[in-house]
Amino acid sequence: MKNNPLSTLSRRRFLQAGGALLAASSLDLLYMKSAVAQAVSQAMPLFSALRPASKGILTAAHWGAFEAIVDQGRMVSVQPVQDDPSPNELIEMAPWQVHADNRIKYPMVRKNWLEQGPGGGRNLRGRDEWVRVSWDEAISLVSNDIRRLQKDYGPSAIYAGSYGWKSTGLLHNSRSLLGRLMNLAGGFLGYSGDYSTGAAQVIMPHVVGSMEVYEQQTSWPNVVAHAELVVLWGCNPQTTLKIGWNVPDHVGLEGIEALAKKGTRVISVDPIHNPTAKMLNAEWIAPKAYTDAAMILGLAHTLLTEKRHDEAFLKRYTVGFDKFRAYLLGESDGTVKSADWASEICGVEAEKLRALAREMVSKRTMIMAGWGIQRQHHGEQPHWLLVTLAAMIGQIGLPGGGFGFSYHYSSGGSPTARGGILSGVSTGKAPANSPQPVPVARIADCLANPGKHIQFNGKDITYPDVKMVYVAGGNPFHHHQDTNNLLSAWQHPETIVVHEPYWTATAKHADIVLPCTTSYERNDMDMGGDYSQLYVFPMHQCVPPQHEARNDYDIFLAIAAQLGVDEAFSEGRDEMLWLKSLYDNMKTQARNVGVPLPPSNEFWRSGNYIRFPVPEENKNWVRFADFREDPLLNPLGTPSGKIEIFSRTVAEMNYADCPGLPGWLLPHEWHGSDAARKYPLSLNTAHPINRLHSQLDNTPLRKKYAIGDREAILINPQDAAARGIQSGDVVRAFNDRGQILVGASVTGDIRPGVVRISEGAWYDPLNATQPNTLCKNGNVNCLTFDIGSSKLAQGNCGHMAQLEVEKYRGAVPENTAHALPAGVV
Repeated sequence: MKNNPLSTLSRRRFLQAGGALLAASSLDLLYMKSAVAQAVSQAMPLFSALRPASKGILTAAHWGAFEAIVDQGRMVSVQPVQDDPSPNELIEMAPWQVHADNRIKYPMVRKNWLEQGPGGGRNLRGRDEWVRVSWDEAISLVSNDIRRLQKDYGPSAIYAGSYGWKSTGLLHNSRSLLGRLMNLAGGFLGYSGDYSTGAAQVIMPHVVGSMEVYEQQTSWPNVVAHAELVVLWGCNPQTTLKIGWNVPDHVGLEGIEALAKKGTRVISVDPIHNPTAKMLNAEWIAPKAYTDAAMILGLAHTLLTEKRHDEAFLKRYTVGFDKFRAYLLGESDGTVKSADWASEICGVEAEKLRALAREMVSKRTMIMAGWGIQRQHHGEQPHWLLVTLAAMIGQIGLPGGGFGFSYHYSSGGSPTARGGILSGVSTGKAPANSPQPVPVARIADCLANPGKHIQFNGKDITYPDVKMVYVAGGNPFHHHQDTNNLLSAWQHPETIVVHEPYWTATAKHADIVLPCTTSYERNDMDMGGDYSQLYVFPMHQCVPPQHEARNDYDIFLAIAAQLGVDEAFSEGRDEMLWLKSLYDNMKTQARNVGVPLPPSNEFWRSGNYIRFPVPEENKNWVRFADFREDPLLNPLGTPSGKIEIFSRTVAEMNYADCPGLPGWLLPHEWHGSDAARKYPLSLNTAHPINRLHSQLDNTPLRKKYAIGDREAILINPQDAAARGIQSGDVVRAFNDRGQILVGASVTGDIRPGVVRISEGAWYDPLNATQPNTLCKNGNVNCLTFDIGSSKLAQGNCGHMAQLEVEKYRGAVPENTAHALPAGVV
């Protein structure tokens, strides 16, 4: 009981507090909110983890927790919760999300599918007429087709991977609920990996024994206190830390601000002079696009030949450095990977590379790397090489030193709190005959090529013949590469079902569209702080479901009833009973570590959220410290238990595009490829500042970033002048895969030869009957290519492509990306 706050309270005081809550719980529901709020307020000294809402209705989103202000059934404004250290202005778009003009109002079915049955008029997807149907008819259509496909073809015929940034909330997690339904219905084809870290999450377990890209980092307070040099490699935390997979705690933004206040030396390696680099007054080193691996090798060669590397660390904590040494010196392939060699490839002066290597090894250095550098062909190599470089520096496991691959994402490094963890609804157990999942970035290849064999991380995978695609909580027309190739593959399935609040391109290219609620139209609960687990936020229903929208849970439950599996799906619980179950499980965990919480009903009605305490020792946590202290007692999860600079496991897979030793492999497209002769500009697809991927593209935030009502393209003055382009011009960006309209922003914040178009603009074809037609809104994936990063990871290559741009000379067409389909009201 030493660490239990209850032990410091008298039994009488505890019973008084509990009595107040029990009394409140018996009050009439008309008076429940005020009575319970008062009771909990009286009990606050006991429940010290609680934080009250001050004005509105508590809810949350990927961009932060907030209180919704509602007037006469409409959400009219918001305010952040009281202790958000860096409130995100994106929360102000919540009312626009609820009341958007392009909400899907009713269940809709594509006309030719409805008249001809599954497969009818597949080539008309995206331009067919729509027919309004009742919910009963829509549920029957979906259920009957699932039943038909399970009976005739089995689970491999239904792809229900539904990848994407579904809305926050652990009960109404549409991806989990879809998997739960399909497992009960007979199984389904799922996916492995993700688009964010497809290459790194596969290679890192071979190198350091864990996925690494989603692991907790050395705590921000420790980094701020001990790091003398921070190298931001291909990341822009000031932008990406504003959002989170669950609900962001924004502690990472505090860390960035603390670095700035302290004046810590920062170097930003990025073709773009990004906002974080500017805020931190960082030195900007701008390599040519897609050349990170070569640049890292030049640094490593400098450390080796100048004998600045930590031989003792390499000997004790790594395996395979002898092979890497031979590679650097050119003994294995005849090419010395010197700074001069690297400079020719990456465009950074050789002496600058040598100076960077010397500074990194002479100071306590933390390398914070982003994920864009691995969303490329051979994307496994940069992260593998950065780990190798950090091992040569020898500071892995020391305070403020080493490397981290999550500092830019969901506040990795935010100290871990002590409390409980909410868990969502389980997808359940997959039937024995369920097919092997397909790498998520290969889905278009899978749809178009049933029976094709591919390699993936040492396994052979055969694509099944997919007859149905079911999307809930995802948007493949905006996260998948080579949109025109996807359009072709999208014609293969017989049925495409989509849950959506809005008429996105994915919804417009479906057969059956089921309108679902936003997270503000239902009750749910979620954690705040992906790594810290600092908060528990109740997500109260703010407004009624709009039009005929239904909650994802209710939609899936109705389908489950048609399929005869509704009892197993619901387990006899409705929405509030599920939330009580999730809360009670978390409450038990919190109680076991000495954090008392009120009963679930009282918590839900009280207007409070939870902030768990953070132990002091967690504020100074150092990643890999235990491994460094004793690698025998604390081995890594690799076969050797050490950092594997050379991986025998990978080498034995015998993949030419990802051998067992990291290095420089020529990209599919880059400034040194044949494609660059025709398309000389290298593409960067950084995350947007004013939206989350494609979410919020249909809000007034567009006024902050759209140029000429299109997605913006950043272009260097030299490149712009050579093409007669000025800021504000509408330009056509194009290559052999597609063409898009974008608005020019001419700036010295991007190096010559590179252009940036942020991902996530909604696809808007000029003429859907013409192949490779112009996208009027600037969806960058019309230009990217759809191949795997390598046979090892099969990750996506969404951060690279060669292209050309020109000033658009014709009449600029109207942007209809956010308009309703023709004939829909």
